Amino acid sequence: PLVMGFGCNVPAIMATRTLENRKDRILTMLITPFMSCSARLPVYVLIISAIFPDNQGFYLFLIYMIGIVIAVVTALIMKRIAFQGKEVPFVMELPPYRIPTIKNTTMHMWHRSQQYLKKMGSVILVASIIIWAMGYFPQNIEFTRDYDAEIEKLKTDVSLSTEKKATLIHSYELQKESERQEKSYIGKLGHAIEPVIRPLGFDWKMGVSILTGLAAKEIVVSTMAVLYQADADDSQTLKNKLTEQKHATGALKGQQVFTPLVSFAFMLFVLIYFPCVAVLAAIRKEASTGWAVFTMFYTTALAWLAAFLTYQIGSLF
Repeated sequence: PLVMGFGCNVPAIMATRTLENRKDRILTMLITPFMSCSARLPVYVLIISAIFPDNQGFYLFLIYMIGIVIAVVTALIMKRIAFQGKEVPFVMELPPYRIPTIKNTTMHMWHRSQQYLKKMGSVILVASIIIWAMGYFPQNIEFTRDYDAEIEKLKTDVSLSTEKKATLIHSYELQKESERQEKSYIGKLGHAIEPVIRPLGFDWKMGVSILTGLAAKEIVVSTMAVLYQADADDSQTLKNKLTEQKHATGALKGQQVFTPLVSFAFMLFVLIYFPCVAVLAAIRKEASTGWAVFTMFYTTALAWLAAFLTYQIGSLF
């Protein structure tokens, strides 16, 4: 199950059914989220390529290895505290090998797909709608500038070339969307949690990205593209925007946001914190609601502690 977690944590959680001992199953579920699933990879690639242009492979390998080490250490600690018991030998019974038929394969694929959609689809859908609504409302936002009027003015400006006009219009649209996100409910929530994440070196925009990542980790990148006024399809522009970001308020005003130290702490946080809602739904189904809630809180607390120690200790040097 842990190896499967590098692809997706949801089937990895469901694969714990192969473990006969219930304690082993629950313990495996609790440490599976530390396996860097493919949804986290876009976040790592973005940060590493923007902030760590040298030795990119090393930093990517390092973040994966840190997840494995955290999983091992957490398992050892939990084994001593809450999951003590007699070791159960690992025995796997292999079925007789037969050439699969198209009919059986198709039926098996349909059954598993239907099971996944039934168990996880509703949870993912509800969480995605909530996060979308928080980012979309309220609608009656008072912008600092009349972006629509400026865009219309640009469209009628004959002194600009078509290419220049399109670039400026796109820039205004990104600025408008960024300000709308900031003044939306999720933007306000990002500002509200800023005191909690400020000791980690994060700003409110990083906080909003973390919040949207609760539904699915790959959403972190698209959220950052909106908040930092970059085109999500243009990775180079987004990387440039990240390196240009500076703190607008507070003790760090004028300093760069994405320093190597803060960027590494941010990747650590994304690695460890709150698994996506589909993973929590899988844990709830395979174990219980209590274990799902415990996973939600203990991983987030551990992520905050890891990022805090990384940033604070690293700031001393």
